[in-house]
Amino acid sequence: MTRTHIVVVTGAGGVGKTTVSAALAIGAAAAGTRTLVVTIDPAKRLASALGVDSLGNQPSMVPGTDGLWAAMLDITASWEAIVHRHAAPEVADRLESNPFFRAIADRFPAAQAYAAGEQMAEYSEGGAWELVIVDTPPSAGGLDFYLAPRRMRELVGGRLLRWLTGASLPGRRALYRVTARPMLRVADSVLGGPLLEDIAEFLLDLRTLYDGLSSRARSIERLLGAATTLVVTTAAPASLREVRRFYSGLGEISVTPAATIFNRDLPKEWMAPKRLPAIAGLDAEEGAILRENLRRWGDEARKTQDAKQELMMRHHTDVHAIPWLEDAPTTVAELAALAETADLTGLLQPPPR
Repeated sequence: MTRTHIVVVTGAGGVGKTTVSAALAIGAAAAGTRTLVVTIDPAKRLASALGVDSLGNQPSMVPGTDGLWAAMLDITASWEAIVHRHAAPEVADRLESNPFFRAIADRFPAAQAYAAGEQMAEYSEGGAWELVIVDTPPSAGGLDFYLAPRRMRELVGGRLLRWLTGASLPGRRALYRVTARPMLRVADSVLGGPLLEDIAEFLLDLRTLYDGLSSRARSIERLLGAATTLVVTTAAPASLREVRRFYSGLGEISVTPAATIFNRDLPKEWMAPKRLPAIAGLDAEEGAILRENLRRWGDEARKTQDAKQELMMRHHTDVHAIPWLEDAPTTVAELAALAETADLTGLLQPPPR
């Protein structure tokens, strides 16, 4: 079976994680590495960039690129697989149809991030690929993806859930059916719907997931600990706040990023003041507008260089810059050129042990 290495691309929304993930994958495949790139981004930009009509949990080969597959997380399908993996068939069927379970699985970021982690583990352990690149959701700058296994373990095995369901599940369910369930049905008849009974059934069924889900969560945490983590950011203030938030939370997840990828890097040359050359037919007002435009671009270039320097000094991270492009890459050829220009493929090595 092929030993699979995982690369996790994280960062705030709008910084270009999907583009970077796709470029990394294309560069790795071009170097002869069987590669799968997975997005959890609901905007579905990865499918468009790679020329794939649609993506789901089942990986699709990328047309015209040998050794490259792509997939996009289907939250509903992933959670259906999770409950059938960790619960008895009748319990899994009840959970799937329970509206409270559906709400948690479909709407809560931690549940979505955990489903992504389980799917990542499935891809990795299958051995079909040498490299799996994961484009994470932007929640908490990507931190939620790493915290999700622990949070799900705490949810299904937490003190509150144990108190509500009791210590012994088989005996507790029998007692519930004899005593609590009839009372809940009476209360639900007043409310006009099976609200309280659904809640009780949901809590009891959720507890049955604990052993399997807890063990799986720990294996996901081990995979993340062995993965290469790349943090993507830009010079935008919101993006920098999120990357600082991610780095400040590293103590919670025991992960050391391999590098920070600074996207849309403006050239240093733009920082220098420039004299506007004489242009025939240019009046004073137009010249003033052009000079102001050059000044503003110079200020932005200076902010970009200052932000890169701050990242290196404050977080002791290697910074790899991707130059600003007038048009974002939208084809396989353009993404391959980006990977080569920015020399991204050197970042794909496993971290030292």
